[in-house]
Amino acid sequence: MNEDGTGLLTIGELARLTGVPVKTIRGWSDRDLLPPAARTPAGYRLYGPDAPARLEIVRSLRELGIGLAAIRSVLHRTCTVAETAAQWADALDAQIRTLRLRSAVLRSVAARGSAAEELPYMTELARLSARERRLIITDFVEDALDGVDAPAYRSGLLAATPDLPDDPTPEQIGAWLELAALVREPELRTALRRLAEYSARTAGAAGEPDAPGESHAPGESQTGEPDAMGELPAPSEPPAPGAPDATSEPPAPRETRTSTRPPDPSAQEQAVIRVAELMRVRGEAAVAAGIAPDSPAAEPVLAELVAAWLPTQTGTADPPTEDGPAARARLLEQLETAAEPVVERYWQLLCTVTGRPAPPRWDTAGTWTTAALRAHPRPYELDRSAFDGIDPEQVLRAYEAVTRDVAALVAAVRPEDLALPTPCAGWTVRQLLDHMVWENLMATSIAEGAPRADHTADHLGDDHRTAFADSVRAARTAFTGSGMLHRTYGPYEAPGAMIVQQVVVELLAHGWDLARATGAPTGLAPEAAEETLAAARRIYGAAPRTAGSSLAPERPAPPGAGATDRLAAFLGRDPA
Repeated sequence: MNEDGTGLLTIGELARLTGVPVKTIRGWSDRDLLPPAARTPAGYRLYGPDAPARLEIVRSLRELGIGLAAIRSVLHRTCTVAETAAQWADALDAQIRTLRLRSAVLRSVAARGSAAEELPYMTELARLSARERRLIITDFVEDALDGVDAPAYRSGLLAATPDLPDDPTPEQIGAWLELAALVREPELRTALRRLAEYSARTAGAAGEPDAPGESHAPGESQTGEPDAMGELPAPSEPPAPGAPDATSEPPAPRETRTSTRPPDPSAQEQAVIRVAELMRVRGEAAVAAGIAPDSPAAEPVLAELVAAWLPTQTGTADPPTEDGPAARARLLEQLETAAEPVVERYWQLLCTVTGRPAPPRWDTAGTWTTAALRAHPRPYELDRSAFDGIDPEQVLRAYEAVTRDVAALVAAVRPEDLALPTPCAGWTVRQLLDHMVWENLMATSIAEGAPRADHTADHLGDDHRTAFADSVRAARTAFTGSGMLHRTYGPYEAPGAMIVQQVVVELLAHGWDLARATGAPTGLAPEAAEETLAAARRIYGAAPRTAGSSLAPERPAPPGAGATDRLAAFLGRDPA
């Protein structure tokens, strides 16, 4: 307060009281935002008791980015604070959208390593209208599918348009920029054309109505939007489907749709979606359980999937009616046709652009199922004689002998040995040990009635010796305490003793791998090796040995080779 008792404040006093610099107060005063109440005889400004509160209002509005002219209107009551706030909020929103667009363009340029010449083009792409974006996709689809007689497939592609929301996120803008670049790539055009040609080739016989029966490319929904291979789910369904289907399409639309909300799926489409989800779940579960696609254990899974898939082929050209070589060959063809990563990326980007939730990926299940179909081109005829003549007590003695010798090998492995390569292609000693521990843990979980699904987890930890010893101890306790050796398991009612016998084969074979990797003798468990080799021939004798299978072609064993070396040769190792 001024010392003269008038209650007026000098500009310096007002600055000290509010923390606003003198220069700023003077500028606002000059713009009629904070007029002085009086002046001294020397002409210096004096401010009234209300000046600090008025100054706080001005400062708050300025911090919110509101211009001086708008603040003057508020203070002079020609415009309310609410009206001014709404106007400036709108202006800020527009500015934010512009900044987001610029940020997305710059980040895309940085991620793609774009040249300076591309910057104007990318900026222009980001500013396109919805109609202009649709036109880019329309031209691309028509060019890629030119001359291919697959109207429903074409219409489905055209129906999925890249409609950005009114206020797109930087991720959506970036996805649109990548999508616009992707449709210029010959690889995508070639892949979509290949899928369209498949759709045309597998359609129902000529002259049949356009009802469900015109087959479309694998992984495509009735609108051409994939509901498989980890791509777009069918409309109006939760984003769970992800499976291979080359099923029927509904009638092709009479004109191109531009809406991004296709009609609800038909009953046939819903059946496809259910099979798609079943295939994804079963395939991922098989991988998690460590079931090799070419092993006998894969056949029950494959038989279930083929049985569920067959009804979805009604109306296609020459539909298969039962599980057999023809049905499995067709499903394999559909899966292989649908395996187009560049097309998957196309649909993923469209999901991001339009804000649709991304469905679960199907690549893990798809890879497993295609491998299983190649390995099992016809239904597996189970030889029940493989279950006969198994002595549970003898199997347990073999397990104890093998784990005794293998445990000694494991105990001799030094930390520096863990990175050594092994005869198992691509596996280090550490990975081999982890798998051996997993074999024991998996058998234990089967005995306890709760099969594990953590095949890809780390089961070794920091102490490989303790991990292996603990897994052996747990397995032996489960084998004897649960009655596993005298029970049957699974749809084929496999004897528990045979499951244990399979673990013995695995541990002895991988023990041989470990011995070769570390330079140790390979003559493991001689008292159990002969019977283990015989068990391996019973269990795996009919298993396929195709390219990429878990069993390589049998190798010749050197003259006089011991049973463990002959087991390794039978399983595809080179004992020479």
